[in-house]
Amino acid sequence: MQVIRFIKHIFSGPWRARLAFPKHSLQVIETEIAASETSHLGEIRFVVESALEIGELLQGVTPRQRALEVFSQCRIWDTEHNTGVLIYLLLADRDVEIIADRGIHARVGEAVWTRICMGMEAQFKAGRFEQGVVEGIAQITAQLQQHFPVSGLDNPNEIPNAPITL
Repeated sequence: MQVIRFIKHIFSGPWRARLAFPKHSLQVIETEIAASETSHLGEIRFVVESALEIGELLQGVTPRQRALEVFSQCRIWDTEHNTGVLIYLLLADRDVEIIADRGIHARVGEAVWTRICMGMEAQFKAGRFEQGVVEGIAQITAQLQQHFPVSGLDNPNEIPNAPITL
């Protein structure tokens, strides 16, 4: 285990998520997700976690592993068209992971998700958290619109739009 990573996580409490994403920012993100989902058959969920628990750190849990766990816990895979997308931010590591369900992932591929993550991480390093998430949502929206447009189909909101802070 890396000592520096351990220290970052120990000193990153819930206050860190509130500082990076005040209520107004969370409301903006929720509004962006809701607007996005009117134009495609996908579902987007944003989850920010301040830090991992000590046990997870000792086990060497990576941000990707944690994102997969959150994807499952939030049941983002449980959509009619298999088009759920999780944007997971682990603040202590400043790491963004996008986990996409098999329907959309098969059409988009890992390289696109990685590019979107890198763009978001660059915004976060500059302290522009809300802007980084909004830009990431816009890029994910473009992919979902291209591959799963509404096209007159029924488009229920299958997953809540409100961001989650852990």
